[in-house]
Amino acid sequence: MRKLPKLEPETAFYWTCGADGRLRIQRCGQCGTYQHPPFPRCSNCGSEAVAPAPVSGKGRLASYTVNHEAWVPGLAVPFVFGVVELAEQAQLYVFTNVLGREVRIGMPLTVEFEHHDDIWLPMFREDRE
Repeated sequence: MRKLPKLEPETAFYWTCGADGRLRIQRCGQCGTYQHPPFPRCSNCGSEAVAPAPVSGKGRLASYTVNHEAWVPGLAVPFVFGVVELAEQAQLYVFTNVLGREVRIGMPLTVEFEHHDDIWLPMFREDRE
C-alpha cells in the first residue's frame, strides 16, 4: 500500500483530477503561466487569479532514478522515480513514478492514474503514439 497524500484545500484538485482522467495543473488567469506545486499567487506575475486547468497529460522524462529500496513497507522494488517536464511549458515539472523498466532521458510520456480510495495518483508511462 502506498502512503497517500492528505487532501488539503490547495492541492486536492491535483490528487483527485484522475477521477475524470484529466491531469490538472494550477494556471494563472492573468499571465497564463502554469505552476506546480500550487501556490496562492502566481510565481511569475504575482496575481491571485490562479486555478486548476486541464493539461494534455503529455511530457518528457527530464531526469530519473531507479530505486532498489522500498521507502515504505510493501512498496514493490525496483521502481523509477522521475522528473517529468510537461508539454505545456518549459521547466514545468512533476515529480512522480514512471511506470515500466525501460526508461531514458527525453522519452515521451503520458499520464495514467493509480486509484486509491478518493485519490488518483498521477504517474507516467512511455507514450508510444
